[in-house]
Amino acid sequence: MSKVLTDKKLICDHCGEKCDSDLVTLGDKYFCCNGCKLVYELLSENNLDSYYNIENKPGIKVPESVRSKHFSYLDNEKIIEKIIDFRNESVTKVTLFIPQIHCSSCIWLLENLSRLNNGIKFSRVQYLKKEVAISFVHSLISLRQLVELLATIGYEPMLSLDDYEFKPQKKKTNSLIVRLAIAGFCFANIMLFSFPEYLSTDGLIEPEFQKFFGYLNIL
Repeated sequence: MSKVLTDKKLICDHCGEKCDSDLVTLGDKYFCCNGCKLVYELLSENNLDSYYNIENKPGIKVPESVRSKHFSYLDNEKIIEKIIDFRNESVTKVTLFIPQIHCSSCIWLLENLSRLNNGIKFSRVQYLKKEVAISFVHSLISLRQLVELLATIGYEPMLSLDDYEFKPQKKKTNSLIVRLAIAGFCFANIMLFSFPEYLSTDGLIEPEFQKFFGYLNIL
């Protein structure tokens, strides 16, 4: 049901913005657009109304066109491999950056995603980083469907494939630094253990010690 506002400014019961044009209603609730109404209905149907009790009108305005957004690239296995953290035969783990996280209601809702879809097994928010770590059963919900669900409730992740491209290279660089450090450590110790060999011609070291340091060099 929709009606035009005249002399009274009403506040959206989801996002808290003023309803300046067409007012969308649902019972005694008022919404600034159909997108906010859709999110309210979704949360109510899944018994997540407590979202609105933690903070005053904590929702994020959702464009009505959110369902038409294209996330088809998330069906590409090569792209999925770059985005996810871990995957085995049944479970996938992913960490997503969600800049819309701003209050305790956001944390509560994102950590209760399992109540919106039974394919989601676990979700944990890192508030300072604005990230949410999610474990889901990929036979029940795909990465694309997960991102679409988050976008529908106003928490669309920011996915930059350029950032994910550097992940393998960073791991490779770190691995090379570790190997160089180990090689340098071994080189320095081998040089120290070789001193008895240099000194053996002058008779400054006992043959037993010379043999002992020789074995250490081999190791």
